[in-house]
Amino acid sequence: MNSPKHGGTADLVGQVNQADQFDVDALFRYSRSNVPGFPQSPSEFTVSQFGHGQSNPTFLMEVSLGDSVKRYVLRKKPPGKLLESAHAVEREFQVLNALGVHTLVPVPKVFSLCTDPSVIGTSFYIMEYLDGRIFLDPKLPGERPHKRRAIYLATAKALASVHSVDVNAIGLGKFGRLDHYCKRQVERWAKQYIASTAEGKPVRNPKMFELIDWLRQHIPLEDSSGATGGLVHGDFRIDNLVFHPVEDRVIGILDWELSTLGNQMCDVAYSSLPYTVDMGHDKIGQGFELTGIPEGIPTQAQYLAEYCSAAGRPWPAAQWKFYVAFSLFRGASIFAGIYSRWIMGNASGGRRAQHAEEVANALIDSAWAFIARNSVLPPQPSSGPITEDYMKNFKTKSQSQDFPRETGKFVPTKKVLELRNRLIKFMDEHIYPMEKEFYKLAQSLSRWTIHPEEEKLKNLAKQEGLWNLWIPLDSAARARKLLFDGTDHTLSEGASDCLLGLGLSNLEYGYLCEVMGRSSWAPQIFNCGAPDTGNMEVLLRYGNKEQLKEWLVPLLEGKIRSGFAMTEPQVASSDATNIECAIKRQGDLYIINGTKWWTSGAMDPRCKLLIVMGKTDFTAAKHKQQSMILVDVQTPGVHIKRPLTVFGFDDAPHGHAEVSFDNVCVPAKNILLGEGRGFEIAQGRLGPGRLHHCMRLVGAAERGMQMMAQRALKRRVFGKLIADQGSFLSDIAKCRVELEKTRLLVLEAADQLDRLGNKRARGTIAMAKVAAPNMALMVLDMAMQVHGAAGVSSDTVLAHLWATARTLRIADGPDEVHLGTIAKLELQRAKL
Repeated sequence: MNSPKHGGTADLVGQVNQADQFDVDALFRYSRSNVPGFPQSPSEFTVSQFGHGQSNPTFLMEVSLGDSVKRYVLRKKPPGKLLESAHAVEREFQVLNALGVHTLVPVPKVFSLCTDPSVIGTSFYIMEYLDGRIFLDPKLPGERPHKRRAIYLATAKALASVHSVDVNAIGLGKFGRLDHYCKRQVERWAKQYIASTAEGKPVRNPKMFELIDWLRQHIPLEDSSGATGGLVHGDFRIDNLVFHPVEDRVIGILDWELSTLGNQMCDVAYSSLPYTVDMGHDKIGQGFELTGIPEGIPTQAQYLAEYCSAAGRPWPAAQWKFYVAFSLFRGASIFAGIYSRWIMGNASGGRRAQHAEEVANALIDSAWAFIARNSVLPPQPSSGPITEDYMKNFKTKSQSQDFPRETGKFVPTKKVLELRNRLIKFMDEHIYPMEKEFYKLAQSLSRWTIHPEEEKLKNLAKQEGLWNLWIPLDSAARARKLLFDGTDHTLSEGASDCLLGLGLSNLEYGYLCEVMGRSSWAPQIFNCGAPDTGNMEVLLRYGNKEQLKEWLVPLLEGKIRSGFAMTEPQVASSDATNIECAIKRQGDLYIINGTKWWTSGAMDPRCKLLIVMGKTDFTAAKHKQQSMILVDVQTPGVHIKRPLTVFGFDDAPHGHAEVSFDNVCVPAKNILLGEGRGFEIAQGRLGPGRLHHCMRLVGAAERGMQMMAQRALKRRVFGKLIADQGSFLSDIAKCRVELEKTRLLVLEAADQLDRLGNKRARGTIAMAKVAAPNMALMVLDMAMQVHGAAGVSSDTVLAHLWATARTLRIADGPDEVHLGTIAKLELQRAKL
């Protein structure tokens, strides 16, 4: 039998409050029409209400079919007049849907959102019912000590999983602002408190206004930069988690009403409040730290160490007083609102709402008591197995993410160093020795065929675990979820176990991508070459299950290749709004007409897929006209007209093609993400792709430095080695300076892409995209100069590497576009 302090999710329901009652028949009709798999002719349909929670009323829907019962959960806005911006069930649905589809964060699956108030009186959504345990009392009475410990550590890990989400990758990049979160939140909840205690409502507490002033004066510096920014749950506490019925792990994070983007340390502090205050049913008491921590529950420092270890965060001692005081202040404002709604007769939560005013005032007093403490956290985690894990894990993770300055910001982890050494060994033993053979075939009459050794090397790379290293962890998680329900199955019989990558960050991959950039042939051997990586990234992030099975799987396995058709000969395609290719809907088909060129990869005999960007609606808003669609190269009307050359190189057998589309009929299911989403997809694709080019350019420049130095140490001119010439010494030194500056800029861009996302890292990515090709051109030009006539011939790789670098001052956005982005961001900062 369940303890009264916690229970199964079904034990927390009762009759529907009179104030929250609605038309059950209308709900049934809606559910039958809009919820997938909802029983059409049940023997019984009942609705009961969860008593837990005072904000958005939540209901259990039970549909009986003979002896079996299907359960769903409905969450709706409260009835009556509501405070502005409160009870946004639409935002709850948005974030739950994004997390459920694109990540492995444990959330219930959402089925349908209804914004039509004529159905049951307010907006609502329906989600899956999770059969598990909810712990209402954070002291966990009735649980054994080892279970309490496990439950708290699972809570910390669940919060870290939320905070590790790449919001741009899952479509939540505009869900809020990352910077100045606490500043805006203080003003929001101050305004909410004032609205809840206006004339005719509860009496205002003057201590609350003093607390507001204190918070305004103590907002952490990190809040303005967004350094601790990301997805914020907003109400993360143990009683908003559903635990597995038997195992001590979280299977569902509930109540996302307050979710947004912002300072994630606010979530951490709020989840830690039981250590500071005891929020009973109708009064506030002292927390664990003052009354004694129940046996088995970790100390606050241990709980925080577990979170910091899992999330890769530094120790928060310096700003902890602010974050806890802010959480208590916000709680006070929320409870004042609950009491205000109870007075007006539209608060859920029953009897507890009657005492919400007392709770609000007690939280204000608790905030001031906490502020008055001399010390609130140790300067470093105390000793113990949890904190030892934190120190070890944070040291490792910080090297690839936050990097403590005393160890160097960009020091690769042991894992990355091992991979890098294996990659260098593979290049030395297998790729450099084959370069002349590859070039020989590429310059012959059979140049549009594949060298048999290439496929052998690809299989060897798979066996060595050096395959698909570029795939980000979140993209791999989405693919696993769609294709295999989150499990780690291989993709086909005999396939490698690293087809979805090794879970590397962009920064970690940067050290490896640079090594591959030392040879034009290397990236494709490891399935890390453009445009396939960009196209696979599009499918990983935006493709549906059917599209992933048809196209992503063979691309991941290296069985086919692909092309990206965006640039057009008749317009300046660096401005994608100029694109003229038409994608017109006709019934279950799209008809494509237009001409593309510089479609890299289209000449390859293995190319089976083109991702085509065109306009589905020439009359829509400027950035909503474009769409992307998947096109089988064998579709009638697709004509590969000719290969294009780059300074005389046709890059066979890969090639860059001019392609025409003459009334090409493509199934409507091939559209990516929906009509008008092309710009959105392009931006998601180009950020990492541009950075990969920069990483490879650093590698190409490093190859040039190596060849330059070796040549200078062997060749004599006018009685001396080139290495002894004063002008050469000056030139090679300047090349090294420029190379190292650019490498650091590229690594910084990769780090920002990992921490801040594509949009907020765009300025640094733009700087890297300008700097890397120009640096590589300088170094390779010097290397060619040292080699003399041999440097501009096809006897060395230098001319080809130089031609590629020069192309990249135009490809993926010309220098002028990126310089414009940098300048605009600089001027925006000046206006702040």
